[in-house]
Amino acid sequence: MNPIETATKESILSALNDLIDVVARLRSPDGGCPWDLAQTQQTLIPYIIEEAYEVAAAIRRDNQEEIVEELGDYLLQVVLQSQIAAESGDFTLEEVAQGITDKLIRRHPHVFGDVEVKDASEVRKNWEEIKAKEKGYDPKQVEKLSQNLKKYTETLPPLYASLKISQKVAKLGFEWKDEQGVWDKFEEELSEFKASLSTNDVAHQQSELGDILFTLVNIARWYGFDPSEALQGTNERFVQRLSVMEDLAENSLSEYSLEELEMLWQTAKQRLKG
Repeated sequence: MNPIETATKESILSALNDLIDVVARLRSPDGGCPWDLAQTQQTLIPYIIEEAYEVAAAIRRDNQEEIVEELGDYLLQVVLQSQIAAESGDFTLEEVAQGITDKLIRRHPHVFGDVEVKDASEVRKNWEEIKAKEKGYDPKQVEKLSQNLKKYTETLPPLYASLKISQKVAKLGFEWKDEQGVWDKFEEELSEFKASLSTNDVAHQQSELGDILFTLVNIARWYGFDPSEALQGTNERFVQRLSVMEDLAENSLSEYSLEELEMLWQTAKQRLKG
């Protein structure tokens, strides 16, 4: 049975209407919330990004109750953005919902039309061609790699964008012949970064650092790793070890010498391994 049939459309719409009413009340100049009233579409950008990451984290933990909560927080951002836009006459939540509904129907002609497809890759190909026509491009432009890569640089977190870019370019054959090639490239970029540190050109130094990070992403790709997942794991392990250090320490960590902190770190590391 379709989940939409279990939880009736009426109850779903009722819950959404309640949320819309609450957000409208929060934004009301007459007795609304000062914080919500102070927000703009621009000031809410960090919250949109943060909530998206929290949804992803809940899904990784496979915690269904947490997923429900985090999806609610993310839905709030959609409603709040739409409320702000409606107040200035730009667009409404109705337009947002209708827009994505119409898009899904247009881009799934194999479901809502008479187009036949063989597999998911053909679905993707049709999707990109329809998208190109909608935006006024020649469908052949879909094959232009730079167009898609530019989108990644504008919309994805930098580390993930680097992985997507390197994956797409590698498929063209713009790739090292073997793994030694990518390691040689890393050594080259590391050397250039070290050399840049002897100058006062901060922009150049940052550029060289970016080259190192991009090469590290390529190393991860060569060995089948997800660099974002790898870094996320390191962040979590670091915080776990720091927490154990704080439990082991009798005083604030700021009162210990570097040597003492290193001893606490190694003890915490071994305890977590055990």
